[in-house]
Amino acid sequence: MLKVAGAATLAGATAFGVYKYTQKKEVPKIIISGGPGSGKGTQCENIVAKYGIKHISTGDALRHHVKTGTNLGKEAKAYMERGDLVPDELVIGICKAEMETTEAKKNGWLLDGMPRTKKQCEALEQMNLVPNLFLLLDVPDQVMMERACGRRQDPVTRKIYHVKYKPAPTEEIAKRLIIRSDDTVEKMTNRIAQYHKNIDAVSGSYTDKMVVIDGNRKPDDVFPDVASAIDASMAKK
Repeated sequence: MLKVAGAATLAGATAFGVYKYTQKKEVPKIIISGGPGSGKGTQCENIVAKYGIKHISTGDALRHHVKTGTNLGKEAKAYMERGDLVPDELVIGICKAEMETTEAKKNGWLLDGMPRTKKQCEALEQMNLVPNLFLLLDVPDQVMMERACGRRQDPVTRKIYHVKYKPAPTEEIAKRLIIRSDDTVEKMTNRIAQYHKNIDAVSGSYTDKMVVIDGNRKPDDVFPDVASAIDASMAKK
């Protein structure tokens, strides 16, 4: 922000006026990527807490639209009830709707869960849904496997715990924890393989905006690097 004060007359203003020239602040537009168990969920929580931006999880957004009966949700529900995969175009349409909310436009957005294919990257670009930062959490496969297979979810609060790294705080909560269907060795092996199959094409679409962060550390050690990358992306003109 530039402030000019003095006796000069600027743009017809009276003497001794105070003039403020404010450049519109860039809001965060972030895509966070990484393999299953790379720590995206934890870092998304930290990002939202610090920057107050809208977190758009493709899975959560899809379920929300189905539950609330929007036009997009009704169309998605039809595919889901038939047991078919929801088409890329529809998932992208749901994300677009979330990104165009007042909250996202004002505070910025954090996209989690997509794009997962080159086609999705191209579709986002065509709709001018372009990030100013692509965060990639880099974690070894064996670490992702250990993290995911040790996860447990509280079906009441939906919070995620871990048998080794984040045990349930009380015995009552521990007794009701469940293993999510995707957090098995067999399914994780396939999910990790799919991640490696597509990540080069996805990250290649955002080379000039990509920051690779070592996610093989404690979450509190990872987040300062995440925050630095976000701050730097917002400072660019």
